[in-house]
Amino acid sequence: MRRLLVVAHRDELVGFPAEIAGFDILLTGPGKLLAAYELTRALDRTAYDEVVVVGTAGAVAGAVGPGIYEVGAAVQHDVFDLAGVRGRHLSMPERVETGTDGVTIATGDVFVDDAEAVALIQSLGAQLVDMETFVYIWVAQRFGIPIRVLKAVSDDAQDGATTGWDDAVAACSAALYARIREDYGV
Repeated sequence: MRRLLVVAHRDELVGFPAEIAGFDILLTGPGKLLAAYELTRALDRTAYDEVVVVGTAGAVAGAVGPGIYEVGAAVQHDVFDLAGVRGRHLSMPERVETGTDGVTIATGDVFVDDAEAVALIQSLGAQLVDMETFVYIWVAQRFGIPIRVLKAVSDDAQDGATTGWDDAVAACSAALYARIREDYGV
Protein backbone atom coordinates (compact mmCIF):
# COMPACT_ATOMS: atom_id res chain seq x y z
CA MET A 1 0.00 0.00 0.00
CA ARG A 2 1.36 3.41 -0.96
CA ARG A 3 0.57 6.33 1.32
CA LEU A 4 1.28 10.04 1.19
CA LEU A 5 2.05 11.73 4.52
CA VAL A 6 1.10 15.41 4.25
CA VAL A 7 2.19 18.21 6.55
CA ALA A 8 1.86 21.97 6.15
CA HIS A 9 4.74 23.46 8.14
CA ARG A 10 8.34 22.23 8.32
CA ASP A 11 8.33 22.51 12.12
CA GLU A 12 5.51 19.95 12.27
CA LEU A 13 7.99 17.38 10.90
CA VAL A 14 10.75 17.82 13.51
CA GLY A 15 9.67 14.68 15.38
CA PHE A 16 9.63 12.54 12.20
CA PRO A 17 12.52 10.78 10.47
CA ALA A 18 13.43 11.90 6.94
CA GLU A 19 12.01 8.64 5.53
CA ILE A 20 9.14 6.43 6.73
CA ALA A 21 8.61 2.96 5.28
CA GLY A 22 5.48 2.88 3.12
CA PHE A 23 5.06 6.66 3.02
CA ASP A 24 6.11 9.47 0.73
CA ILE A 25 6.27 12.78 2.60
CA LEU A 26 4.81 16.03 1.23
CA LEU A 27 5.46 19.43 2.80
CA THR A 28 2.90 21.84 1.34
CA GLY A 29 3.53 25.10 3.14
CA PRO A 30 0.91 26.88 5.26
CA GLY A 31 -2.47 28.11 4.04
CA LYS A 32 -5.23 26.90 1.76
CA LEU A 33 -3.74 27.89 -1.59
CA LEU A 34 -0.35 26.28 -1.05
CA ALA A 35 -2.02 23.20 0.43
CA ALA A 36 -4.38 22.79 -2.54
CA TYR A 37 -1.65 23.40 -5.10
CA GLU A 38 0.98 21.07 -3.64
CA LEU A 39 -1.42 18.23 -2.83
CA THR A 40 -2.97 18.43 -6.31
CA ARG A 41 0.48 18.27 -7.91
CA ALA A 42 1.48 15.27 -5.78
CA LEU A 43 -1.72 13.33 -6.48
CA ASP A 44 -1.52 14.14 -10.17
CA ARG A 45 2.03 12.69 -10.34
CA THR A 46 1.62 9.54 -8.27
CA ALA A 47 -1.18 7.07 -7.47
CA TYR A 48 -1.64 6.74 -3.70
CA ASP A 49 -3.89 4.40 -1.76
CA GLU A 50 -4.32 6.85 1.12
CA VAL A 51 -3.47 10.39 2.11
CA VAL A 52 -2.55 10.81 5.78
CA VAL A 53 -2.40 14.39 7.06
CA VAL A 54 -0.63 15.23 10.32
CA GLY A 55 -0.20 18.60 11.94
CA THR A 56 -1.12 20.98 14.69
CA ALA A 57 -4.39 22.75 15.41
CA GLY A 58 -5.78 25.23 17.89
CA ALA A 59 -8.54 24.18 20.27
CA VAL A 60 -11.69 26.27 19.87
CA ALA A 61 -12.90 27.73 23.18
CA GLY A 62 -11.79 24.72 25.22
CA ALA A 63 -13.91 22.33 23.11
CA VAL A 64 -11.17 19.71 23.39
CA GLY A 65 -8.18 19.24 25.65
CA PRO A 66 -4.57 18.39 24.84
CA GLY A 67 -4.00 15.34 22.66
CA ILE A 68 -4.32 14.03 19.12
CA TYR A 69 -7.68 14.07 17.40
CA GLU A 70 -8.94 12.39 14.25
CA VAL A 71 -10.79 14.84 12.02
CA GLY A 72 -14.16 13.74 10.67
CA ALA A 73 -15.19 16.96 8.92
CA ALA A 74 -13.95 20.41 7.97
CA VAL A 75 -15.58 23.79 7.36
CA GLN A 76 -14.11 27.11 6.27
CA HIS A 77 -14.31 30.02 8.71
CA ASP A 78 -13.00 32.74 6.41
CA VAL A 79 -15.45 32.58 3.49
CA PHE A 80 -18.88 34.11 2.93
CA ASP A 81 -21.65 33.53 0.40
CA LEU A 82 -23.43 36.30 -1.51
CA ALA A 83 -25.84 36.79 1.39
CA GLY A 84 -22.88 37.30 3.76
CA VAL A 85 -23.31 33.98 5.57
CA ARG A 86 -20.01 32.94 7.16
CA GLY A 87 -18.73 29.47 6.30
CA ARG A 88 -20.52 29.24 2.97
CA HIS A 89 -18.47 29.56 -0.18
CA LEU A 90 -19.89 30.55 -3.55
CA SER A 91 -18.79 27.37 -5.33
CA MET A 92 -17.35 24.94 -2.78
CA PRO A 93 -19.25 22.75 -0.34
CA GLU A 94 -20.04 24.15 3.08
CA ARG A 95 -18.58 21.04 4.73
CA VAL A 96 -16.28 18.21 3.63
CA GLU A 97 -15.96 14.88 5.44
CA THR A 98 -13.25 12.25 5.73
CA GLY A 99 -15.63 9.33 6.11
CA THR A 100 -14.53 8.58 9.68
CA ASP A 101 -15.85 9.67 13.04
CA GLY A 102 -14.01 12.58 14.54
CA VAL A 103 -13.97 16.23 15.41
CA THR A 104 -14.85 19.11 13.11
CA ILE A 105 -12.07 21.51 12.19
CA ALA A 106 -12.47 25.04 10.84
CA THR A 107 -9.95 26.07 8.19
CA GLY A 108 -8.96 29.61 7.24
CA ASP A 109 -5.99 31.53 5.91
CA VAL A 110 -5.23 33.23 9.21
CA PHE A 111 -3.56 32.01 12.39
CA VAL A 112 -6.36 32.34 14.95
CA ASP A 113 -5.20 33.92 18.17
CA ASP A 114 -8.01 36.06 19.53
CA ALA A 115 -11.29 35.52 21.36
CA GLU A 116 -13.49 37.31 18.79
CA ALA A 117 -12.34 35.03 15.96
CA VAL A 118 -12.76 31.98 18.19
CA ALA A 119 -16.37 32.92 18.96
CA LEU A 120 -17.15 33.16 15.24
CA ILE A 121 -15.47 29.81 14.56
CA GLN A 122 -17.28 28.19 17.46
CA SER A 123 -20.59 29.21 15.87
CA LEU A 124 -19.71 26.96 12.90
CA GLY A 125 -19.61 23.89 15.17
CA ALA A 126 -15.85 23.36 15.05
CA GLN A 127 -13.73 22.05 17.92
CA LEU A 128 -10.37 22.72 16.22
CA VAL A 129 -8.97 25.36 13.88
CA ASP A 130 -6.15 25.26 11.31
CA MET A 131 -5.11 26.68 7.93
CA GLU A 132 -5.20 23.69 5.51
CA THR A 133 -7.43 20.72 6.37
CA PHE A 134 -10.54 21.73 4.41
CA VAL A 135 -8.63 21.82 1.13
CA TYR A 136 -6.65 18.66 1.86
CA ILE A 137 -9.95 16.78 2.23
CA TRP A 138 -11.51 18.53 -0.76
CA VAL A 139 -8.56 17.74 -3.07
CA ALA A 140 -8.32 14.09 -1.95
CA GLN A 141 -12.04 13.70 -2.66
CA ARG A 142 -11.55 15.10 -6.18
CA PHE A 143 -8.98 12.35 -6.79
CA GLY A 144 -11.13 9.68 -5.13
CA ILE A 145 -8.41 8.88 -2.57
CA PRO A 146 -9.23 8.10 1.07
CA ILE A 147 -7.89 10.67 3.51
CA ARG A 148 -7.16 10.52 7.21
CA VAL A 149 -6.38 13.64 9.24
CA LEU A 150 -4.67 13.57 12.65
CA LYS A 151 -4.27 16.88 14.48
CA ALA A 152 -2.36 17.51 17.71
CA VAL A 153 -3.64 20.39 19.84
CA SER A 154 -0.85 22.96 20.03
CA ASP A 155 -2.63 25.97 21.52
CA ASP A 156 -5.98 27.30 22.62
CA ALA A 157 -6.50 29.69 19.66
CA GLN A 158 -6.69 32.63 22.08
CA ASP A 159 -4.44 35.60 22.75
CA GLY A 160 -0.82 34.48 22.70
CA ALA A 161 -1.52 31.38 20.59
CA THR A 162 1.37 32.17 18.25
CA THR A 163 3.85 31.93 21.13
CA GLY A 164 2.06 28.82 22.39
CA TRP A 165 2.42 27.18 18.97
CA ASP A 166 6.15 27.95 18.82
CA ASP A 167 6.60 26.33 22.23
CA ALA A 168 4.40 23.28 21.56
CA VAL A 169 5.08 22.27 17.96
CA ALA A 170 8.07 19.98 18.63
CA ALA A 171 6.19 17.98 21.28
CA CYS A 172 3.14 17.77 19.00
CA SER A 173 5.31 16.49 16.15
CA ALA A 174 6.85 13.77 18.32
CA ALA A 175 3.41 12.69 19.53
CA LEU A 176 2.10 12.56 15.96
CA TYR A 177 5.01 10.39 14.83
CA ALA A 178 4.39 8.05 17.76
CA ARG A 179 0.74 7.79 16.64
CA ILE A 180 1.78 7.06 13.03
CA ARG A 181 4.17 4.35 14.24
CA GLU A 182 1.44 2.81 16.41
CA ASP A 183 -1.34 3.00 13.81
CA TYR A 184 0.71 1.94 10.78
CA GLY A 185 3.38 -0.30 12.34
CA VAL A 186 6.30 1.68 10.94
